[in-house]
Amino acid sequence: MRLLLVEDAEELAEATQRRLARSGMACDLAATVEEARDFLAVQAYDAVILDINLPDGSGTDLLREMRAQAATMPVLMLTAQFSVDDKISAFELGADDYLVKPFDHRELEARLHAIGRRQATDRSADLELGHLRYNATAGSATVGDQALKLTGREFALLGILMRNAGQVMSKDRLHEGLYAFDDAVPGDNAIELYIARLRKKLTGSGVEIETLRGRGYRLAARDGDV
Repeated sequence: MRLLLVEDAEELAEATQRRLARSGMACDLAATVEEARDFLAVQAYDAVILDINLPDGSGTDLLREMRAQAATMPVLMLTAQFSVDDKISAFELGADDYLVKPFDHRELEARLHAIGRRQATDRSADLELGHLRYNATAGSATVGDQALKLTGREFALLGILMRNAGQVMSKDRLHEGLYAFDDAVPGDNAIELYIARLRKKLTGSGVEIETLRGRGYRLAARDGDV
């Protein structure tokens, strides 16, 4: 998942970003409404985590603005305000979920997966290709009954390829899905290295990652293996 976290509490924002990164989620940080607008203008996100009280305005005003512009990405309100009226107001403006501070990062991750499933009703929780099964919510990838041991970024990369199976994914699109704007800039061959690792781990899965020179990569079932 590619996320935008709009939160002005620096320590909380950075701790949340680190935790999400360990789960394979790229997360950009915005400390103000204006910064959030700048991010939203140039990047598509799978979900937005939005605080209500921000230095230059209200997160609810930004939410209202997003919905007025027909932005359909899920929005999870993250705030210290906890009254029922606050929650009802956020939901009426188009929020998908609401989490009160302080919170457990495990609950945040579970809620993000849940709202993602609700938004993608045409997608099955389990994605299958060949003998490979991928479940983002459970954080699992298996070949037959054998669990694959994947790092966070390997798991995220496999998810991108599985959700777009049969489609050519450029290196730039893969990079956008794996790294936030303020991540350390990876080497030119970072994507190639992750692809190479995945290929080894997918041995016997009945799928292959094809390289289309100059265009990108495609995940496809091997002929005769499906």
